Amino acid sequence: MIAGGGGVAYGFANLAVQLCALAVLALNREAFKGFWHDAPRPLAIVLAATLALPLLQLVPLPPGAWHSLPGRELAEAARQAAAADGWYALTLDRNRTLVAATGLIAPLAVLTIAWNLPRRDLAWLGWLIVGLGLANFLLGAVQVLSSGQSGLLYPENPMPGVLFGSFANRNSTGIFLVTCLALLVALPQLWRGGPGTAFKIGTGAALAIGVVLTQSRTAMVLVALPVLLAAIRLALRRQAMDKRGLAAICAALALVSLGTLSVMSLADTRLDTSLARFSQSDEARFSLWEDASYTAQKYWPAGAGTGTFDEVFQADESLENLTERRAGRAHNDYLELAIEAGLPGLLLLAGWLALVAWLTFAARRSELRWQAWSGSAILAAVALQSLVDYPLRNQAMLCIVAFALALLGSARRSEEAQQS
Repeated sequence: MIAGGGGVAYGFANLAVQLCALAVLALNREAFKGFWHDAPRPLAIVLAATLALPLLQLVPLPPGAWHSLPGRELAEAARQAAAADGWYALTLDRNRTLVAATGLIAPLAVLTIAWNLPRRDLAWLGWLIVGLGLANFLLGAVQVLSSGQSGLLYPENPMPGVLFGSFANRNSTGIFLVTCLALLVALPQLWRGGPGTAFKIGTGAALAIGVVLTQSRTAMVLVALPVLLAAIRLALRRQAMDKRGLAAICAALALVSLGTLSVMSLADTRLDTSLARFSQSDEARFSLWEDASYTAQKYWPAGAGTGTFDEVFQADESLENLTERRAGRAHNDYLELAIEAGLPGLLLLAGWLALVAWLTFAARRSELRWQAWSGSAILAAVALQSLVDYPLRNQAMLCIVAFALALLGSARRSEEAQQS
């Protein structure tokens, strides 16, 4: 979380995360081997295929093979002009694809090692993530109150009054705080009774305020997912709750409401600014998608290579949509996946979606179903934000999604243990 929130532009920071992940894997070889033995076969197959895709795109192909790949006309002309018509990989930028492949090391470590962790350890890891969410909120408060003059880890994208926390992209900060809210719903209380309930509610209020201060429209909308999860859980537990428990919750909600109103009264202009974001036009994004759709068709069905969007898109960007800045991303991860990985990438995506749906349904009878469903809510939030942004393009959120998958698996393992 400290080093992995900056995306592909921060190679040395990402390298630090990946080296730590390799060290953790080396110290937990048995857990890594145990995952491939214990995980459901569909999960192991889809994960192995995901790891293999960028590596296969790096394998050199004979001239006759890569000449026949769609969208290679410009590359072919350049190579012929340079008298370099030899063996080349499927990807149009080997360095970018190699970076994308190494970016999978950290989430692989999280998923494989967390898969067989005991229930208690998973809960403590969940609370650690929530604690990191609060740390992001506190760091972001410094950023907001100083109008971006202090506390920014990535100051090259100035947006005074916006909460970034430890991320370079405010949408990533927002979705991370939504993740923390989803975990908060399912985690066991740190203290029994009223104090534990009050702490969870107060923490949830702080995280929700943080989401608003990111001014991320998608994150503000996606707060509905953990709120819905909390409402369902509370409704199912209402009959089992005594009057004192209800009174404690009501008192905590009242205190949180007063505190929230106080904060908003001091920063009403920032709240207005956040809400005003919903009235802003997305015409530039629509134009970007139009050009990106053409690029996807150009390289279909093989794709241009994982991680190559920023390179190949520049050749297809319409002159009327050109700006002083490079697009960088498609601002739609599904469209970007179609460009970079083509049909194989979309098939892998369908496999992941089916797998998550199956694990979510299978968790309904487990005693850890709420823990699993919080993982489902995290994955759903990321999937929805991916329609208009790129939440999985940094190491921190990749690891969070891997942890969410481990939470989904915990319910299945618990049910298998009960049956045995």
